[in-house]
Parts: sequence; structure tokens; C-alpha cells
Amino acid sequence: MATRQELSDFLAASERRAFKQAFYAVRNEETALDLVQDAMTRLVERYADRPGSELAPLFQRILKNAIYDHFRREKVRRLWTTLLSSFTPAGTAEADEADPLDFIETDPGNGLGESAGDKAERQQVLGIIEAEIGRLPGRQREAFLLRYWEELDVAETAAAMGCSEGSVKTHCSRATRALARALRERGITQ
Repeated sequence: MATRQELSDFLAASERRAFKQAFYAVRNEETALDLVQDAMTRLVERYADRPGSELAPLFQRILKNAIYDHFRREKVRRLWTTLLSSFTPAGTAEADEADPLDFIETDPGNGLGESAGDKAERQQVLGIIEAEIGRLPGRQREAFLLRYWEELDVAETAAAMGCSEGSVKTHCSRATRALARALRERGITQ
């Protein structure tokens, strides 16, 4: 059984990487934060009695399921919105009230105020790497993040993804080759 301190340390150590994983999947910061918080809450409520060694794969499975549930809910929401919007005639007050500026997101991490050249370059390279990770196919991205960001071993990653260890190795290999190729094409060699 994991101690309260082990559980707290695990959550603190994994929150940032979990957020990135959720953000790559849903492409929305607020939604990603909600998904990570919900996954952490579920882990604590349902699995606090598990050994510390089981926390990482359990948490990854919970987060993955939360992301899938989000997309299922969004699909249903879009279906109902589409169906119900056909009952609102175009040109009515309700249809005309939507402000296009409400849908434009601002970028809070735009780097204003940073003056150090090295820090700026490092941030730029990190942004490129994150963008390329975001372009990977879903299973490759998931395997890559679990193995190299969450530092799970192959067996833990396979358990979290619900696939064989061979599949994990294949997904990771393809992901690293695709990332290396994309970075080389952008002139990043280190």
C-alpha cells in the first residue's frame, strides 16, 4: 500500500507530464487541466490502497480513459448541437448573438518579457519538439510519452496502453524515427 507521502510525491512528479499528454490529445488547456485533475482524483479515491509501484500504470490508464470519455461526450454533444441547431432559424436573435471573437484563444505563454537569447532559443526548440510530438499518430504519441516522459518500462507501458510489449516497442521506434526526421528537416541536430 502506498503511503500518503508516496501518493503525494507521485502526483506532484507526474502532473506536468500528464497535462502535456492530455493537452496533446484535446488541444485545450482548460479541458486538459480538468482531465488531469479528474484522473488524479480518481486515482486517490479508488486506488490509494495499491502499492506505489502500481500507481504509474494505473494513473496512465485512468487518464487515457478520461481522454476517451471526453471525446465520446464531445461527439454526442456535437450530434445534439447539430440536431438542435436545425430548429433555430438562421437570422434569429439567437443565431446572430454569437461573437466570433469569443472563439479566438489567446496564447498566455507567448514569451513576452524574455530577453535572454539562450532561453528564447531553448523555448523555441522545445516548442518545435512539442509540436512534432503533437503531430504523431495517437498510439505512437501515447507510447512515446509513457516511455520517455513518464519513464515507464515496456511492461508498464503495455499494461497502461492495453497492448503487447512488442506493440509498445514498435510504436516507440516509429515515434522516435518520425521525431528525429522532423527535427532534422527543421535543422535541429542535437
